[in-house]
Amino acid sequence: MLTRRNFVTSTLGLAATATLAACGGSSEPASDGAAESQTLSVAATPEPHAKILTEFAAPKLAEQGIELEVKEFTDYVQPNEVVYNGEIDCNYFQHINYLRDYDEQNGEDLVSVAKIHYEPFGIYAGKSDDLANIADGAVVAVPNDPTNEARALLLLQQEGLITLKNPEDLGATPNDISENPHNIEFREIEAAATPRALEDVDFAAINGNYAIEAGLHATDALVLEEASGIAFEEYANIICTSADKENDERIAALVAVLQTDEFKAYLEENFGEDVLPAF
Repeated sequence: MLTRRNFVTSTLGLAATATLAACGGSSEPASDGAAESQTLSVAATPEPHAKILTEFAAPKLAEQGIELEVKEFTDYVQPNEVVYNGEIDCNYFQHINYLRDYDEQNGEDLVSVAKIHYEPFGIYAGKSDDLANIADGAVVAVPNDPTNEARALLLLQQEGLITLKNPEDLGATPNDISENPHNIEFREIEAAATPRALEDVDFAAINGNYAIEAGLHATDALVLEEASGIAFEEYANIICTSADKENDERIAALVAVLQTDEFKAYLEENFGEDVLPAF
């Protein structure tokens, strides 16, 4: 498990400061550091998050004297790790349900600052394209992280293809299926790999950001989850940070930029139905 910044490092830093003062170093007070910095670092997946940050948010924040530094990641684990250990100020890649599970599984206390957008989650055609008449024993690729795997199963249940023991289980796995009349075989793989699996499986349940990166659109999906209550409540993408930066003014400025009518217009023009505002 990741740990907080090493105590020894902090102690050495204090000792170095004391030594400089004793040797006639500058007597000016040290800066408060990150709290006063006019640079804001954000970890993000490439599409649509990093694109949104660099194209839309960065110029707006620059007008306020805040330089936005965007570091791209292609997985769903590292963006939280670098925020927790203090390397990066905040991240923009995940939905609230994923964050809640991540904190619980890792004993961490990352927090959601605000909901920004929602990406429709869909099932896409692989070797087969008739989901309504799915063949017996069809193979369906699903993300292997707990929250998005459950999201895939809930979507299959929405389409009447399986039944879960608890129809509202946001943490369901294939072991929680009570009825599977078509004997669907589930191939559990990393979410980022689901688009690449299309040529090897009958269908794949794909997260919106990875669908966009693969050149797929919501309109290409055979079915989409119903974009209503639970989807917007549990699967809206958020700005996330560490508990000690929850009220950071730089992060608040980023949220303010991303919760405007101008941003809604940007999303519609650049992403259409693939990325919808969630505020």
